[in-house]
Amino acid sequence: MADTLPPIGFGFWKVACQDAVNVAYEAIAAGYRHLDCAADYGNETEVGQGIARAIADGLVTREDLWITSKLWNTFHAPEHVEEGCRKSLSDLGLDYLDLYLIHFPIALEYVPIDTRYPPEWVHDPDAQSGMKRAKVPLHATWGAMETLVGKGLTKRIGVCNYNSGLIHDLMSYATVHPHTLQIEAHPYLTQERLIRLAKDYGIEVTAFSPLGALSYVELDMAGQGDSVLTEPAVLAAAQAHGKTPAQVVLRWGVQRGTSIIPKTSKPERMRENLDIMDFALSEEEMNAISALNQNRRFNDPGTFTEAAFNTFHPIYD
Repeated sequence: MADTLPPIGFGFWKVACQDAVNVAYEAIAAGYRHLDCAADYGNETEVGQGIARAIADGLVTREDLWITSKLWNTFHAPEHVEEGCRKSLSDLGLDYLDLYLIHFPIALEYVPIDTRYPPEWVHDPDAQSGMKRAKVPLHATWGAMETLVGKGLTKRIGVCNYNSGLIHDLMSYATVHPHTLQIEAHPYLTQERLIRLAKDYGIEVTAFSPLGALSYVELDMAGQGDSVLTEPAVLAAAQAHGKTPAQVVLRWGVQRGTSIIPKTSKPERMRENLDIMDFALSEEEMNAISALNQNRRFNDPGTFTEAAFNTFHPIYD
């Protein structure tokens, strides 16, 4: 049973709807038991169909899986939190989630599901408007998240994209302990202090974009030259262990105590990304890869919201 967060999960960000049914099925067939989803990915219905097919074919039971989803920015008001959660449950075809996360510490004005779903970032695309901020404090959203646990809609709750200050603040009022902090983390953005703080509070950490720039090249948010996979420290470790550079970087992520959620649509790459538990990097190799840190953040609302949505909204200093 998936009572603990698996160290390696599968992320569904940027998996096209037409591919998501088969990708979900193939990921489960390859051995993934943690599936990381979100309302904003726009593919939860298809992911749910893939899960249902895998269960029907006897690959897994529901209890074998750890399913994560995320509350979108437009559902932050307490009266809309349960609605957002139930919509994800309905789309995924599930009775409960294993983990439900606040996707961003960003509250936007509510968009009814019948109007547009997923609502994304822009309040009214037809009017070419930008983001429309809502006056909803994070403590109010968290309080509503806690009620989801009491109702059995999710077993655990947590947060994404929080910084240290927000974590300290959260821990001052949370009555249901946050299970997980999900953040961007890779050798170019090691986030050592934030991870240490989360661990000190007993919060698990999941690293999204564990391979760094690869997730962002197709979005023109990174260039081919930003890849960590060509770094000498990574290549040396790959040669020493008979592994690919990607496997070395993923192993680094797991070995430093975070769970990881790589994404690929290729079954052979799915299996390759899972095949990292039969070797260990030395302390010297771990340190050399950690030393690649540039504080290089690829997923930064302070950059992409202004470029794409005509609204300047940084959450990191």
